[in-house]
Amino acid sequence: MTSPVNPVPPAELVRSQLSLSTAAARNLTTTTKSRPQMAGISPRWLLHVLPWVQVTGGVFRVNRRRTYTVGDGRVTFTQVGPSVRVIPQELGELPMLRGFDDPLVLEDLADRFVQRELQPGEVIVEAGQPADSINLIVYGKVEKLGVGKYGETTVLGTLADGDHFSYQALLESQDFWQFTARTLTPATVLTLQQRDFEAVLRESPALAAHLEQFKARARKPQDKDGQAAIVLAAGHKGEPELPGTFVDYELAPREYELSVAQTILRVHTRVADLYNGPMSQVEEQLRLTIEALRETQEHEMINNREFGLLHNVDHKQRLQTRTGPPTPDDLDELLCRRRKSRYFLAHPRTIAAFGRECSRRGLYPQTAEVNGQIVSAWRNVPILPCNKIPISDTNTSSILVMRTGLDDQGVVGLHQTGIPEEVEPSLNVRFMGISEKAIISYLVSAYYSVAVMIPDALGVLENVELGR
Repeated sequence: MTSPVNPVPPAELVRSQLSLSTAAARNLTTTTKSRPQMAGISPRWLLHVLPWVQVTGGVFRVNRRRTYTVGDGRVTFTQVGPSVRVIPQELGELPMLRGFDDPLVLEDLADRFVQRELQPGEVIVEAGQPADSINLIVYGKVEKLGVGKYGETTVLGTLADGDHFSYQALLESQDFWQFTARTLTPATVLTLQQRDFEAVLRESPALAAHLEQFKARARKPQDKDGQAAIVLAAGHKGEPELPGTFVDYELAPREYELSVAQTILRVHTRVADLYNGPMSQVEEQLRLTIEALRETQEHEMINNREFGLLHNVDHKQRLQTRTGPPTPDDLDELLCRRRKSRYFLAHPRTIAAFGRECSRRGLYPQTAEVNGQIVSAWRNVPILPCNKIPISDTNTSSILVMRTGLDDQGVVGLHQTGIPEEVEPSLNVRFMGISEKAIISYLVSAYYSVAVMIPDALGVLENVELGR
């Protein structure tokens, strides 16, 4: 007698496979792929909004009217423990010592500065008192206070790390301070008394001759910007003798050489030959390399010590925040220093901090359209995000504002188009050959720079606090 066939349990019927699995089916399909993605690509607004000037010879010369008064610079210091000393060569940033290069005299002057530690609210110099010193601010914020028309106290400006006042005190005798300098934060100040300066002056004929030349330049007719004056007559009647004049030029104008960002891209011939479907490996490698070069280009145009915007702002166009965070008052102060301000540039976190200050005051920032995109604005001037503007360890940053274009004597980008094997304006890819290991090499180069036509084309708000 045969045994009956055991029926299959229902649970096992459910577990049995009734069709082709997706894992097996994928072996017969073509996967849809994206192009290689890359983190770190930013909008690069600076590269998009700057007018670009063709620099055929690789060098761009900025000719200006002759200037007699030398612009102030920012002084730097060395520190050993609690002791601070000004770097002797940095004294050349003071207008009266610009161009003076005797190391022994500069060392002697640096040694005669006296360090002072001040608390918030302390007075460094007081209006009406004899002006007999020069003060270098090593650390902290200092406000300059004056007296208004009706006797009220007015704020003339804010100084911070590396600023100084007032070299004129060492050149004149029996003069008095025209303002009061008071600390807003804990501050470290280096002070050089006039008697110590005069002691060095008596021992150095070279320094005395240099100062006489400086005074002679300062006595020449000049306008409010320090340029050689153009003598004119206005409002006269009859037939008076009209003055003669001419426009003098700088004898040694600044020249900007095109900078370069470069790399060598290497691709194995086997990869380039065999693995090109549906995307070209060489093209994708070049595309991402060019993106990285352009990011480096914008970073250099902001931060390069020689030509970067942050390091080429005139001292008179460097402002400090009134209270720390970026407020509408601070941006208004930036705007009033120049005509036709076109753009603000700020780190995205700085823009967020400005938005918080507007919210605190019940204000709503405007918006503007730039290249088809909506961005924040203040007084109809777009505020463009730029993550290349650094944020310091103390959580502070800067806000740049600029006027652009040659016609408006603003900020311009510099490049040279039409270079050999160019793939983008002023960027080329040159084949370098194939090595014995079958590696193809391409030299990828981007040439660029940025120029400020006149000092008031560019301004910066410094020490902007982001954490409040």
